[in-house]
Amino acid sequence: MNTFNITFAPQLPLWMIAAIAVLCALFVVWGIIRSLRGAWLRGVAWALITLALLNPSFVSEDREQLKSVVAIIVDKSSSQKLDDRERQTDEIRKNIVERIQQLSNFEVRELEVGDQISTTTDISTALFNGLKSTLQDVPPEQVGGAIFITDGQVHDIPKSAETLGMKAPLHALIIGNENERDRRITITNAPRFGVVGDTITMTFRVDQRGIEDTGALAVTILVDGEEFSIEEVYAGDENEFDLEVPHGGKTIIELRVEEAPGEISTINNRAYSTLNGIRENLRVLLVSGEPHAGERTWRNLLKSDASVDLVHFTILRPPEKQDGTPINQLSLIAFPTRELFVEKIDEFDLIIFDRYSRRGVLPTLYFDNIARYVEDGGAVLVAAGPEFAERGSIAQTPLQRVLPALPNGQIAEKAYRPAISQLGEKHPVTRNLNTNSPNPAKWSPWFRSIGADEGTGDTIMVAADNAPLLSLKRVGEGRIALLLSDQIWLWARGFQGGGPHVKLLRRLAHWLMKEPELSEEYLTAETRGKNILIRRQSLNSQPGNITLTTPSGKKIELTTKNVKPGIFEAEYDAEELGLYQVENEDLRALTHVGPANPREFAEILSTPDLLAPLLAQTGGSAVRVAINDTPRIIPVGATSTTSGNGWIGLRNTNATLLRGVNTLPLFSGLLGLAILLMAMAGMWAREGR
Repeated sequence: MNTFNITFAPQLPLWMIAAIAVLCALFVVWGIIRSLRGAWLRGVAWALITLALLNPSFVSEDREQLKSVVAIIVDKSSSQKLDDRERQTDEIRKNIVERIQQLSNFEVRELEVGDQISTTTDISTALFNGLKSTLQDVPPEQVGGAIFITDGQVHDIPKSAETLGMKAPLHALIIGNENERDRRITITNAPRFGVVGDTITMTFRVDQRGIEDTGALAVTILVDGEEFSIEEVYAGDENEFDLEVPHGGKTIIELRVEEAPGEISTINNRAYSTLNGIRENLRVLLVSGEPHAGERTWRNLLKSDASVDLVHFTILRPPEKQDGTPINQLSLIAFPTRELFVEKIDEFDLIIFDRYSRRGVLPTLYFDNIARYVEDGGAVLVAAGPEFAERGSIAQTPLQRVLPALPNGQIAEKAYRPAISQLGEKHPVTRNLNTNSPNPAKWSPWFRSIGADEGTGDTIMVAADNAPLLSLKRVGEGRIALLLSDQIWLWARGFQGGGPHVKLLRRLAHWLMKEPELSEEYLTAETRGKNILIRRQSLNSQPGNITLTTPSGKKIELTTKNVKPGIFEAEYDAEELGLYQVENEDLRALTHVGPANPREFAEILSTPDLLAPLLAQTGGSAVRVAINDTPRIIPVGATSTTSGNGWIGLRNTNATLLRGVNTLPLFSGLLGLAILLMAMAGMWAREGR
């Protein structure tokens, strides 16, 4: 296609050409007024000279006709997989593309837009980002329009159509039914952190659309997969509940509202939040029976941790010591036995008896109270010395009913290297204890161990001849540990290379205080992208298959493999976003793929209302469609209406692409010179007659 026009390229500044033209015009007008011969011809000559100074050129452009570009953006986000929307979308897309392709002056560009995922914050639908990327290389004047095929739940709608960078109509074809029903639950306020034992408050709300008010609704609250309570609430009301932070680390709190008949989906009938439990300062009571070389090891270890509040008593002057010194002259602090072991015993997280023997300081009744403290959930560590095997041993008190082993009266005074038992290789307290530490065969020797018969506890470390050295036991709700030697201080002082005393004692303390990661039987699920790593911690040879429940309720059986002693793992590549539950025997764990409670599932009812205001600014429209009711496509002009009843319009832009330019100057060369000479000669000839 060729187009023709005339352009000017002045040889002199325009002001100078204008001045010359005005001066010439004055002479011509003066000649006409005086009726001079050839005045009109003089005007023609001067006009040609002025035109020559403007340097006119005849321009011919070779242009290629371009098609108007139409973008079709197809919503393939997760909400489009509900209620047969995906099939509707594909059929309507096919119909629209076929109709546009029948129009020879339009070019179709298609793009499928899935979930926009921010792994830490949200999942949303971003159709306008897709529109910009599709048309980024298209000049605005070539864009004939754009069509969204979506459920209308779009989360990146700009405030103004001016930011779109296109001057063409934008239409939205809304998939879904007008009478959809949905009930959803939303957590409106949830603290991210809480102190273990303190109470936190969470608030939530239940909303429903298309559902008649049915009165009170049941909301089930689950903590780490276990039912916590069932609350009766009303739709639209703000509700709250209190929860005591159960343990340190991650706690998943899940809320489920009962399903309504005919709901489009129950995916948003569940909401969950992650609470990180933080332990406040741990209160530890350390009672040393007498001063000895290893006493400072315990004190230094506990005082090195800023989160530990340590109360330490050493029995320096037992009641039977009679030296005649008046009581009012003693500077020793009296041991507040009743206050510690009766009135405030439950305030301690851990009680340590370090080489303690009965010397009349604690009555027998107090040991019964200590045993009760363990059974009710307390933690006790007994670090035994020779006194444990002798008369006055605490094993001869009511505490014996909770001890993991009882002394047999023997004391071995010979060198040996502490070793991890076969069970200890699997136990989380001693598993991999040699990591970043000397090899167990090179740990420094100890020189004393207290003989004990195999009891009801788990022996995880052994002394010479496989005699028990460290034994653990669960009693009721609490835990107790028995260390049958007072020689761990040799490791602390680096004797012959030392040993991993810090790691061992810290793990032991954390096990006693029920840190979940150190439980013998423990199940965790960790998400890495869309891959779920399931880890089962067990002392059994094979814990069995894992049952994984997807967000949609589908159950999948996974087989674990033994990767380390006591550690079994399974992996699963998630296909859905949301909360996953894993179960094995009586253990349960939760994890989620993608952000918690994403916008993509907060509102799932199809609607044209969100897009309609912006689309109206472009001249477009948002209309509900069905497979058998797809609107007609009509090409329209630049100023024509772009939508109507049963049809949508796309602008025919008539855009062209410049392929070449031919320029012919009118007053250059011999032709221009000849014209000017003829004009001057004619003027002189007429005036000379």
